[in-house]
Amino acid sequence: MQKPPLRIVLQQLIYKVINPFVKFLVRIGFTPNAVTTVGLVLNVGVAAVFVAGAEEGNRGELEYVGWAGALILFAGLFDMLDGQVARLGNMSSTFGALYDSVLDRYSELIMFLGICYYLIGHHYFLSSLFAFIALIGSMMVSYIRARAEGLGVEVKGGLMQRPERVVLVGLSAIACGITSYYIGGDYKLFVPGIPFQVFETISIFTIPLTIMAVLTNITAFKRLQEARKALDEKGS
Repeated sequence: MQKPPLRIVLQQLIYKVINPFVKFLVRIGFTPNAVTTVGLVLNVGVAAVFVAGAEEGNRGELEYVGWAGALILFAGLFDMLDGQVARLGNMSSTFGALYDSVLDRYSELIMFLGICYYLIGHHYFLSSLFAFIALIGSMMVSYIRARAEGLGVEVKGGLMQRPERVVLVGLSAIACGITSYYIGGDYKLFVPGIPFQVFETISIFTIPLTIMAVLTNITAFKRLQEARKALDEKGS
């Protein structure tokens, strides 16, 4: 018997932990759409923290990044809760699935808006470019899946699906904020013979964004190939 993928195993473990809270939400009358809306509002808060960091904080004050990362993970929890509320509360609906997908895209766009605003505000222009490329890849991963499903085929593979993106951005932002507390937000590492720094504190946040920019677009192209193969098999 084939073992389930690691992400499925982890997902099931998380569900076991959050299910008591999910049942509580169902008992007090929380609907899946309400949970989804809370997730969107929290991501607006994420963007607000990044904007505040750009407008009020100095370049080396990375605690804004850390707090935004914690809020990203908290908001991401609601992305898992809405589906479980729908299942355990027997409240699944076609419109609910559409509403969830639409607000997920808004949430991700708003989160990246805040990230790009922060990076541009503190003159991390190259990093802001990679963040924008990561946004493009993230949207295309979701779009290709939705468009393929509309054509009658299912494509779900790849390394950078939404849960992985949320965890990567959230954890890297938290790690950046915590590290800045110990080594300083303006820390820079230079290597003799190289005229620019090879590492600085913000890199703990921006390097994962760069990796994400690459992997999301690879995932998008792989899904496109899978969709083409499935459509060819259908004779479409």
